[in-house]
Amino acid sequence: MTVLPAREGYRLWASEYDNETAVSYLENRVIGELGIYTNGCALLDVGCGTGRRLRNIDAALAIGVDLSLEMLAYSGVEHPTAAADARALPFPADSFDVVWCRLMIGQLAEIDAAYAELARVCRTDGVVIVSDLSREASLAGHRRTFRDANGEEHEVEHFVHTLEEQTRSAMRAGLQPQQCREGVVGLNLKQFYAEAGRLHAYEEQRGMPLVMAVAFEKRSA
Repeated sequence: MTVLPAREGYRLWASEYDNETAVSYLENRVIGELGIYTNGCALLDVGCGTGRRLRNIDAALAIGVDLSLEMLAYSGVEHPTAAADARALPFPADSFDVVWCRLMIGQLAEIDAAYAELARVCRTDGVVIVSDLSREASLAGHRRTFRDANGEEHEVEHFVHTLEEQTRSAMRAGLQPQQCREGVVGLNLKQFYAEAGRLHAYEEQRGMPLVMAVAFEKRSA
């Protein structure tokens, strides 16, 4: 299996990326548990991939950003999208009520610049939501793997950032932690493990945190 940098990995993954995985399924549930509603808000999805999270969104304004042109080419969403780096977002300060950075922060070896940008484009009293694989999941061997159109398996390079590390980075950027949720491996994920031929791993990992999500609030200075 080859380990690829994010840009190359997602270029090859784009055509199959919309297929639901245990991680994406559980992450969606955890985000819902945070209870940060988007109805009528201005929303930015940083690392939107194919834009699947923007489909059927109830935000008044929703924009997706991704580094991969190939991912954006498969988006098929009505909302505007832009190719950009999370560390240099092409938007004015204080533009969005809710900023998502979901299952993307682990693509970066260093996260301070990304958190600074997430905070910059968020309005005062707005919310920044960041999710990723948990440290426990990474230690248990979970990786961002996929098969390309030719059936060849690849792994996307991933960097582990602990909750403590991310909280410190967020606070340096002017964000305050509001709440955190973990999604654990349970019966609702068994079918995903079965389809991947990894039921043995399911039995070993039941109850283990697989994904984490944190909501940060941008408060006035």
